Amino acid sequence: MNKIHDYNLFIKWTGNTGSGTSSYATYKRDHSVIAEGKPEIVCSSDPSFRGDKTKYNPEELLVASVSTCHMLWYLHLCADAGIVVLEYTDNAAGTMQEVENGSGYFKNVTLFPKVTVKDPATIERANELHHKAHELCFVANSVKFPILCKPECKAV
Repeated sequence: MNKIHDYNLFIKWTGNTGSGTSSYATYKRDHSVIAEGKPEIVCSSDPSFRGDKTKYNPEELLVASVSTCHMLWYLHLCADAGIVVLEYTDNAAGTMQEVENGSGYFKNVTLFPKVTVKDPATIERANELHHKAHELCFVANSVKFPILCKPECKAV
């Protein structure tokens, strides 16, 4: 059975400084991402594109989506395999390439998950499950750029 899941978000531009988009330099790139019953995410564009460096930008949120989707699948697979994960962190990094016409694309995202498991005997299997998590990740299956994973696993 193939299930369909719909995600509805309200995006609101909040960067009108009084003259709208009368020129490229006069408006802010500030905006909000809103979903019913959830905290608002206050965003802007990357500072390279006249954005506010104190706010999340779409590129960061894309890298975060890749990383968190992988993590959630990984934790699911570990739980199913009887591997007790005690800690999981990731220093995810993405590389975006700008092109001559001003557009761009992500060249890649690299995940650097650091996992702590309870039992040293499960480290090898825990490392293997990153591959399966990547195969199952909804976000990874939806993007056209390569996603690399360089995990580290240790036991307490």
